Amino acid sequence: MAPTVHDPTAKKRTGIDLYSRFALAGALGCAVTHGALTPVDVVKTKIQLDPIKYSKGMIGTFRQVVAQEGAGALLTGLGPTVSGYFIQGAFKFGGYEFWKKTFIDTLGFETAQNNRTAVYLASSAIAEFFADVALCPLEATRIRLVSQPGFANGLVGGFTRILREEGVLRGFYSGFGPILFKQVPYTMAKFVVYEIAAENIYKALGKNKEDMSNLGVTAVNLGSGIIAGTAAAIISQPADTLLSKINKTQGAAGESVSSRLVKLSRDLGVKGLFLGLGPRIVMVATLTAGQFAIYGDIKRILGATGGIEIGKVSH
Repeated sequence: MAPTVHDPTAKKRTGIDLYSRFALAGALGCAVTHGALTPVDVVKTKIQLDPIKYSKGMIGTFRQVVAQEGAGALLTGLGPTVSGYFIQGAFKFGGYEFWKKTFIDTLGFETAQNNRTAVYLASSAIAEFFADVALCPLEATRIRLVSQPGFANGLVGGFTRILREEGVLRGFYSGFGPILFKQVPYTMAKFVVYEIAAENIYKALGKNKEDMSNLGVTAVNLGSGIIAGTAAAIISQPADTLLSKINKTQGAAGESVSSRLVKLSRDLGVKGLFLGLGPRIVMVATLTAGQFAIYGDIKRILGATGGIEIGKVSH
């Protein structure tokens, strides 16, 4: 395939016109990938919440869930998953691009390039914080639907029941600490490992992104995403387990979130905190690769070409 043709006269988008396109591309990438992997997420969550009952590994638990609850159970929480990660993806990817440019403008291009790992880490951490504020209520609803079959008949029913019975803070944000503890390191690892992996793949190929075909760029995005997703899954697994546990049931009256987290961590131990890691690596590596591939392709389709790259280029 011929290299991608870049029109030097093409208009470079800026401001809200550019960042809304980054946000839409990220929203679609996250919604599609997380929605498609809902069955894996259901299995992973069930293993974390009841390891005694679901002790037969990923494939065995798939079969167990289908046998006991029907194949439809594997799509439990699809509504909140797609909705939540659409919103989160917009904040995460759009925010990452915004904060990266902000740091580059503040530091200057050369300083930012020489300290690009720190720029990637800081940009992703800030973007993820705001993304989690939006995601947390929908993630709490998803986990409740998976952990308590019959709790509600879907996203709207589950969301309104939690709001009515438990209120905003206790119902939707009791897991905010764990979700930050999970998602912020996860996203930092995801973006920095992706950026470094992609930079090194291009170096190994002896080409810049601009010299690659569209298919070649997508392939690099997929490969870098698999590497990034595997690293991110391992780093964030303990917090993912705690998030599933703390959203499974209501806390006792007067019990703080921090005390619940400490007690859960003590009861689970190291081995317990890494329950479901195998399925989660499969899920996260797959969805991360898909997200970066879809994100890159949709950015290109939308003409969102104004982002600044600070990776070292090949010569």
